[in-house]
Amino acid sequence: MNTRAIAARALQRVSYQGESLTEVLQHSNIQNLSARDQAWVRHVCFGAVRWHGRLGAILRELLDKSIKASDKDIECLLRLGLYQIIYQRTPDHAAVSETVQATKALKKAWAGSLVNGVLRRFLREQEIILAKADQLESAQYSFPTWLADRLKQAWPEDWQTIMRASNEHPPLSLRVNALVMRRAQYLERLQQSEIAAKPWLQTEMGIYLPEAFTVTELPDFARGAFSVQDAAAQQAAPLLTCHANMRVLDACAAPGGKTCHLLERYPGIDLWALDNSSKRTQQVYENLTRLNLKAQVKVADADDLDTWWDGRGFDRILLDAPCSATGVIRRHPDIKLLRKKTDIATLQQQQAKLLKALWQVLKPGGQMLYATCSILPEENNLQIEQFLQTESDVQVKQIEANWGRALSVGRQILPGEQGMDGFYYALLEKTA
Repeated sequence: MNTRAIAARALQRVSYQGESLTEVLQHSNIQNLSARDQAWVRHVCFGAVRWHGRLGAILRELLDKSIKASDKDIECLLRLGLYQIIYQRTPDHAAVSETVQATKALKKAWAGSLVNGVLRRFLREQEIILAKADQLESAQYSFPTWLADRLKQAWPEDWQTIMRASNEHPPLSLRVNALVMRRAQYLERLQQSEIAAKPWLQTEMGIYLPEAFTVTELPDFARGAFSVQDAAAQQAAPLLTCHANMRVLDACAAPGGKTCHLLERYPGIDLWALDNSSKRTQQVYENLTRLNLKAQVKVADADDLDTWWDGRGFDRILLDAPCSATGVIRRHPDIKLLRKKTDIATLQQQQAKLLKALWQVLKPGGQMLYATCSILPEENNLQIEQFLQTESDVQVKQIEANWGRALSVGRQILPGEQGMDGFYYALLEKTA
C-alpha cells in the first residue's frame, strides 16, 4: 500500500479513534515497511499530531464544510500534505501530487480533486491563511484550550515557554550503565564512531545526542552499556539513596528505566518491581535482561496490598505515579489529543490512593520518592500537601539540586528547562 496512505490511516487512528501513537506505529503494516519508509511515516505522523491544532485551524480556513466522519482518512491525508508544505523541505509540487496520488490507495479516487484544490489554494494564499489561523491561540501553540487554561493558571509567567518547549523535538538522551563503563568512556566510544554527544551536566551518567539515531545501532547496545532515559527521569535514583541489602519497591515500574537505574547505582539491593500491566511488565523483563540485572517483578495493582505484599516493610519506595504526562508532550505529542480535562480528577484520586496504601508498607525511618512527569500542581505539590494533612508521620526532605525549581513541597522541572522533560519530585520520610 502507498506509504502516504498508510501514514494517513495511522494518523486517523490516533486523531479520531483515540489510539496511542506509539502503539499505532507498532502495527504490522508499518513494521513491514523498509527502515526508510518507517522513519518517514514516524516523522510525518509525529509532526502532524504535534501540530494537530494548527493544521485543523488551517483546514477550517480552506474547507467550505468539514469532512464527514467516514472520510477522516482524507482529512488526515490533507493534514499530512499541509505538514509537509509548512514544516518540511518537500518541494510543493511533490507534496501536492503525492498526496493526490494517495487518495487512490485509500480507494477514494473521488477525493483527488478535493485534495488537489485544497493544497493548491493553500500554496496560493499561504500567508493570509496562516495569519488568520494563528490568530487563534489554540492554533498558534497547538494546545487544547482546557490544558492551555490550566497552564496559564499554574504557571502565569511560564505558560508560553512551556507550550513552545513542548512543541520542540527533544534530544536523544541516554543513561550510561555504571556497571559496564564510566560516562567518559562511553563518550569516547561515541566519538570513535563519529557520533556527536555531550554529557548532561545535571546528571551523573547522562549523555545527549543532538542528532537522532536508531538506538540499537549505537555502540555497545547489546552489551547493556546504556539505556534511553531523559535527564529529568535520571534524577530519581540519586534522590532515593539506597544501601546494600535494603528492600526497595518500584511501585509503578514499567517500562523499567528507573528500576534499572536503581540497580545500576545501588548493587546489592533487594528490588521489587510492580506494574499492573502484564504487557508493560514484559518491557521491564526485557530491560533487566539486556542490562544483566535482577529484580523481583510482579504484575499487580500496587494499592491492592493483599495481592502482592508479603508483610515485610520496605526501606525505600519509588512511586512514579500514573499522571497526565503533561511534562513529556514533546516526546508524546498525542497526549494533547488523548488526554481529557476530566482525566485529571481521576488521576488525582488514583495518586492519593497509591500514596495512602504504599505508606503502610514503608518502614519507620524509610523514605518514599513521589514522582510524576506532570507539570500540573494538583498532581504534584498540591497532591503532597493534601497527603501531609492526612498522615501524621511524614517528614518532607528538602531536595537541593542544580536543576528545576523549589515549590511549596518538592521540586519541579518544566519542559525544556536545561533541556529536560517536565518532571516533579518530592522526598518523604516516615518518622514513626
